[in-house]
Amino acid sequence: MDTPPPDQAPERTEDAKDAEDTAAAVSGVAAESWAEAAADPQYRAAVVDLLGALAYGELAAFERLAEDAKLAPGVEDKAELAAMAAAEFHHFERLRDRLAGIDEVPARAMEPFAAALNEFHRQTAPSDWLEGLVKAYVGDSIASDFYREVAVRLDSDTRGLVLSVLDDTGHATFAVEKVRSAIAADPRVGGRLALWARRLMGEALSQAQRVVAERDALSMMLVGGVADGFDLAEVGRMFSRITEAHTKRMAALGLSA
Repeated sequence: MDTPPPDQAPERTEDAKDAEDTAAAVSGVAAESWAEAAADPQYRAAVVDLLGALAYGELAAFERLAEDAKLAPGVEDKAELAAMAAAEFHHFERLRDRLAGIDEVPARAMEPFAAALNEFHRQTAPSDWLEGLVKAYVGDSIASDFYREVAVRLDSDTRGLVLSVLDDTGHATFAVEKVRSAIAADPRVGGRLALWARRLMGEALSQAQRVVAERDALSMMLVGGVADGFDLAEVGRMFSRITEAHTKRMAALGLSA
C-alpha cells in the first residue's frame, strides 16, 4: 500500500490528513484507548472486522506481488517487487499479532473477507508487467484511502496501527517511474493502461461497498451507529474524496482518468 512522493499524487486526501493531525483532540472514541473503547461490544466487533479485512488484504497483496514478480522484465525489477512483497507480509504479521493480542483468532477474523478479496484479485489479474504495476499503485491506494478515512474515527491504539500498516512499501515512486517511462517509449500504452485503471477503480469501489454491506458491525461504524461514524451524507463525501485522489494518481502516472 503506497504513498507517492509529494510532487506526484498525495496518498491521503487532504481531509484525511487534517483528521489524522487533529484526531488526538477529538472527543469520543477517537480520544480513547483500545481498552476504553473496546468496552462497547459493537465497537469491538467492528474493529475486529476492520483488522481482519486489512490483514487478509495485506496477505493477499503479499501473494500477488510475489506472483507479479514473475512478470518482471529483469532481475532488478524482480528484486524490487520481492522487497515490496516482504513489506506487505510484515504488515500482515503486525495485524495478525494485534488480533491475537486482543484474544481473537486471526484466521477467524480474516475468513469473512477472503471470498470478496479473492474475487477482486481474480477479476483484476494483470496480463503483463505494466498492468501489475498500475494495479499495485492504483488498486492498493484506493483501499488505503478508504481505510484511512475510517481510521481517523477509531481509538488511538487501533488508529495508530492501521495508519502505520498503510505506510508506503515502495510501490509509488517505482510504479510511477516505470509506467511513465513505458508511455514515453510507446504512447499507445497509455490508452490501454488508462482503461485498465478505470476498471480497477470500479472493481475496488464495488468490492469495498460489498464488504461493508455484508458486515453489520462495519456498516454500523460507517453510518454512525458505532464510534464517531459517518452520516450518510459524509459517506458520499468520503467516496468523492477517494475518487478525487484516484484522479490525481492517474495524472501522476501520465494517464487520463
